[in-house]
Amino acid sequence: MPPIVDPLLVTALLLNFLLLGSSRLRSLIRWIAWQGVVLGVLLAVAHGDHPGPRTLALAAVAVAMKAGLVPWLLYRTTRQDALRREVEPLLSFVSTLLLGGVGTGIALAFGSTLPMLPEHTTVLLVPAALATVFTGFLLMTTRRKAITQVIGYLTLENGVFLFGLTLSEAMPAMVEIALLLDLVAAIFVMGITVNHIYRTFSSADTTALSALRD
Repeated sequence: MPPIVDPLLVTALLLNFLLLGSSRLRSLIRWIAWQGVVLGVLLAVAHGDHPGPRTLALAAVAVAMKAGLVPWLLYRTTRQDALRREVEPLLSFVSTLLLGGVGTGIALAFGSTLPMLPEHTTVLLVPAALATVFTGFLLMTTRRKAITQVIGYLTLENGVFLFGLTLSEAMPAMVEIALLLDLVAAIFVMGITVNHIYRTFSSADTTALSALRD
C-alpha cells in the first residue's frame, strides 16, 4: 500500500479520541464527517498510486454520504428547539477516553498478530479498524441520547469499512458497495428511531425508554 495510508489511519485514530472527548453534539457531527473524508481518501489511495475511475467514483460516493448526507441529517435533528446540544454521558469523558486509549492499545497489539497478507502487515489498517469498531461500541454504550448512539453506530460502521479495505484486491468493489448500502439503511434507521423517540417523549434521551410499558 502507498506510504500515505499510515498517516491517514493515524488521523482516523485521532478522530476517534476527538469523538470520545467531545461534549457538544455539533462537534461530534463535525468529527464523524471528517472521519468520513479520511475514509473516502483511504478508499481512493489504498488501491494504488493510480486508482481507476470506478475506485474514484466509489470514494466520491463514500465522502458524499459519510461527510455530506449523514452529517446534514444529523445537523437537522439538532436544530430542534427542545433537543439539548450537550452530550449526556453515562460514563465521564475522562473515563471514556481512558477506555478508548486502552482499547486502541489492545487493537494495535492484537492486530499485528492476526494472519494477513504481507502488504497488510506493514500498515495500521487492521489495528485502526479494530480501534474504530471499539470506539463506536463505546459511544453506543456510554451516551444517553439516541443521536449520539447513532453517531456511535456510524463510527462502528467506519471501522467495518476499514476492514473492507483489506479485501479490496480480492473483491475490488463488492465490499465497498455493501458497506455503502449498509450506511443507507443506517440513515433510515436513524431517522425512524430518533423521530419516534422524540415524538413520544419530546426528548432524545434514551433513558426515557424505561417508561415504556406493554
